[in-house]
Amino acid sequence: MLSWAFYDWANSAFATVVMAGFFPIFFKRYWAADLAVTDSTFWLGVINSSASLIIVVSAPLLGAIADQAGAKKRFLIGFTVLGVLACGTLFWLAQGQWGIALAIYLLGVLGFSGGNIFYDALLVDVAPPGSYERVSALGYALGYLGGGLLFAFNVVMTLYPSWFGLADSAQAVKLSFLSVALWWSLFAIPVVVWVPEGPRAGGTGWMLSVSGGLRQLGATLGQIRRLQITFLFLVAYWFYIDGVDTIVRMAVDFGLAVGFEANSLMVALLITQFVGFPAALAFGRFGERWGAKRGIMLAIGIYMLVVLGASRMDRVEEFYLLAVVIGLVQGGIQALSRALFARLIPAGQTAEFFGFFNMVGKFAAVLGPLLVGLAAALTGDSRLSLVPILLLFLVGATLLSRVDLEAGGEAIRHRLNP
Repeated sequence: MLSWAFYDWANSAFATVVMAGFFPIFFKRYWAADLAVTDSTFWLGVINSSASLIIVVSAPLLGAIADQAGAKKRFLIGFTVLGVLACGTLFWLAQGQWGIALAIYLLGVLGFSGGNIFYDALLVDVAPPGSYERVSALGYALGYLGGGLLFAFNVVMTLYPSWFGLADSAQAVKLSFLSVALWWSLFAIPVVVWVPEGPRAGGTGWMLSVSGGLRQLGATLGQIRRLQITFLFLVAYWFYIDGVDTIVRMAVDFGLAVGFEANSLMVALLITQFVGFPAALAFGRFGERWGAKRGIMLAIGIYMLVVLGASRMDRVEEFYLLAVVIGLVQGGIQALSRALFARLIPAGQTAEFFGFFNMVGKFAAVLGPLLVGLAAALTGDSRLSLVPILLLFLVGATLLSRVDLEAGGEAIRHRLNP
């Protein structure tokens, strides 16, 4: 259980240090310094969208093949190696090599996102159904703590490079990328060595597994349509996680638009990371005792209050307060969503169904940013730009309220024992 959860500690360093922290800024100011700001933003957006599209298209099929071959851990290892090598390679790139930097970053994002499909799917192999919420939350909690610790160290190294014998902050940032690669590879060892994997569902050879995976993928599309409760949850998840991801992705831009300093935004990000550690654990206990659905509904309600608070914010202290509140619920809503979905999928098809789960997640933050941009343009007030996200949370909560877990479990049992 702990070995499984430590993979979150391992790969969250990439999400925090590289994706959310240093890469976007370093790309603009170092590798793409000669490009116009609008051009560098365009190409970074293209790469992020391309990575999401590749995962959206491939995740369900890869999951089906992994289930057929009993290869969830092997796929996890493969994507981890890809991410680690890509992240480490960023250390060696010289100024001006923006095209190569983007290509390598794309591989890193694919390694991170692809690995999560099979990491999520292993949840049902390491925890009994009654402990899904607690174990899932433990993973997210360790992810927040591990990613936050390494990010804090790298921020200090970047602000005071001479303390570490480094020439400048650019060298410190490049060393931060290398540190993520080492961190990710080191703490991925427990899941590789000690986490068990359930038996394969299909053929004994890879060709049979691929052909079986293709057949199973088509069958699963039909299953999802017939498993109405599972399908309803996926739709609800798409709406509310779109709101969550929009806040995550737009928070820095929102803070800058309101007029806060970049250093203040880094402090807010660290606050969210460290508050997220105990809060995710607490949400796991809440979900285990009161149910994942109630925990998610609570988190959605708090997110709606965050959006309303942001619409009236004008001091950096208020931004820090919102960072604390987001840290209280961000890991919890993610962990409980993963645990709830694990209760609504058939045994033996976990990687495939979590492939669909991750596919829906990658489609998230599509509608939300568009609503934010339109609101900012129409109102001319950055503080009001997040208000339309309330609609996403409201629709998500309404659909989630109709998810009957008992009926969903019964539908799965009926499918397995017609």
